[in-house]
Amino acid sequence: MSRIQQTLDNLKKQNKKALIPFITAGFPDPALTVPLMLALVEGGADIIELGVPFSDPMADGPVIQHATEVALSKGMTLEKLLDLVKIFRQRDTMTPVVLMGYANPIERMGADVFVEKAVASGVDGVLVVDYPPEEAADFAARIRAAGMDMIFLLAPTSTDERIRQVGRMAGGYLYYVSLKGVTGSGNLDVGEVTSRIEKIRKYVTIPVGVGFGIRDAATARALGSVADAVVIGSRIIQELDKTAPENAVDALRAFMTDIRKALDE
Repeated sequence: MSRIQQTLDNLKKQNKKALIPFITAGFPDPALTVPLMLALVEGGADIIELGVPFSDPMADGPVIQHATEVALSKGMTLEKLLDLVKIFRQRDTMTPVVLMGYANPIERMGADVFVEKAVASGVDGVLVVDYPPEEAADFAARIRAAGMDMIFLLAPTSTDERIRQVGRMAGGYLYYVSLKGVTGSGNLDVGEVTSRIEKIRKYVTIPVGVGFGIRDAATARALGSVADAVVIGSRIIQELDKTAPENAVDALRAFMTDIRKALDE
């Protein structure tokens, strides 16, 4: 059983929902990435999604695009990100880490090399935004064989057949994109999300997490009532962007504590 599966199973037994924050590796500075990951855990994170900076982040809105640009300007690469995960693992051996990004950096490194290095670093799951299930069978098989989980996205526009495909291939949890458009956009319609999740559960047996558009404790609580996990990203990046670097760790820990409290209520 993977660390992700074990974490989600334990939460289910406690009747709790998973809190999955996203940060971009290298933002606001590479030296802060590991301290920020530890602060997320201290604030109540159950799983961490770590963004892999890429120069053409087509699914991301301006907030995460900005974070990506800053990270790249400070020299962040996939290789360096994996080194940071390895450092994080020296302090935290339990919290699952999921890499979220695009195919290009993985393909430049080479899929086999990436899988080997990801496992050695302590990565638990991989979500590649531009690997749809019909094009990802071989890569997903490599990920599973290495003991990691291949995580897929579903959107409001996903067809029944796409949901079935993802249900057959996905591991760990499924990431339901609650809004049409890019990260950080729009306003949530909790009723619509609820109906979509009910439909997804007809075809998918693994836990369902919801992301895109979760802005605060109230929206996290609302979606936590219908999903197994909530994913929050752009709002965290905004918090970091407006906070002085020397205060970033404390500010992020406090922000996460509020979200955790709301989810548990």
